[in-house]
Amino acid sequence: MVNLSLEIHAERYFFVRTTPLSCFLILSVYNMGRCLLRLIQTPCFQDNLRKRYFFMTDDLKSWLLAIRPKTLPAAMGPVLVGSALAFQAGHFQWIPALLCLCFALLIQIGTNFANDYYDFIKGADTDERQGPMRMTASGLIPLRRMRLMTAGVFFVAFLVGLGLLPYGGWWLVAVGVLSIFLGYGYTAGPFPLAYLGLGEPFVMIFFGWVAVGCTYWVQAGDFSAVVFLAGTGVGALSTNLLVVNNHRDVETDIKANKRTLAVRFGRGFSCLEYRVWFAIALGCVLGMSFLLQSFWLLVPLAVIPLGLKLCVMMGHPQLGPVYIRMLGKTSVVLILYCLLMSVALLLS
Repeated sequence: MVNLSLEIHAERYFFVRTTPLSCFLILSVYNMGRCLLRLIQTPCFQDNLRKRYFFMTDDLKSWLLAIRPKTLPAAMGPVLVGSALAFQAGHFQWIPALLCLCFALLIQIGTNFANDYYDFIKGADTDERQGPMRMTASGLIPLRRMRLMTAGVFFVAFLVGLGLLPYGGWWLVAVGVLSIFLGYGYTAGPFPLAYLGLGEPFVMIFFGWVAVGCTYWVQAGDFSAVVFLAGTGVGALSTNLLVVNNHRDVETDIKANKRTLAVRFGRGFSCLEYRVWFAIALGCVLGMSFLLQSFWLLVPLAVIPLGLKLCVMMGHPQLGPVYIRMLGKTSVVLILYCLLMSVALLLS
């Protein structure tokens, strides 16, 4: 009897002590919710939210433009072709292929960010420039934010590259570090490649032979003459993206002391260079078809009509918007070339 009364007393004590606290918390949350709802419905809050939304949207658009989507095929194409070569040889592995794609894209984006930043610092991106708008030069992205983002992208690329070590070996660390170093040093550092007329060799080596060769290596574990030819063809068309830019920017590059090949030898040379790289890409297709004894490898020659049209356009003076379209069409030639070559390798 005594125990029962003590239990009842304890329950009453607990109810009396806790019920006011529970009610207080429930009422507090309810009142906070009503206040928040009223705040959201006020015109001032809605105006601020709308401005913030448009600011975030504009900021995202600026970063998307800074990425330079038209240059990304130079990163994706080599990985696609290298993976198709691995498939044709019976060694395709999707995990290293995906890691190679991510690494190549990050290197390309990081290089574009660094180029955007340092070309503005060195006076190459001015109002006189005819190409697409640059984000730091236009003030849409602050210099400090672009610098931090460049370092961040290259750091993530390094981390992604570490995932390839189990497939290709520790020597890939040197390849990855060198790719990042030269991607940054393309326009930065005491000896910027782009300002010394070394941009074309850089693109040919790293977006051709290295990209295709390493993608194939981490899946198949070896190299071959066919891989070399494929890397040469893809690298040649990737280099033409740079040739169009340099051909367009001769006047502003001269003022910024950016000694590209187009500046050193003139637009006539860059026009010839564009045609030679295109011819090399076609020759590599013929060589691969001969080595693999497959007529399927002649399918990439379907890019000839568009490529010849661009070769003719390079020989005539053009306005800024035309050069932008030419850059886009050169990118299309590269995409078609890589896609058709990949399909041909799968069918051969």
